[in-house]
Amino acid sequence: MKNSIRVERAIADISQQQLADSVSVSRQTINAIEKGRFVPSTVLALKIARHFNKKVDDIFFLEEED
Repeated sequence: MKNSIRVERAIADISQQQLADSVSVSRQTINAIEKGRFVPSTVLALKIARHFNKKVDDIFFLEEED
């Protein structure tokens, strides 16, 4: 699964830590999600999307092999 969190953070001009604080996870969790090493729970994906005022499928998307 891919995501556009890094792009959305750049647009919003916020750090990984600021996003992490907003959605109540660690900075390391945000980093792992951005790098594709961790797939967030549905609740966390919804919180991240809500933070950016986007739909979940605007932030997270499957690759062909997924």
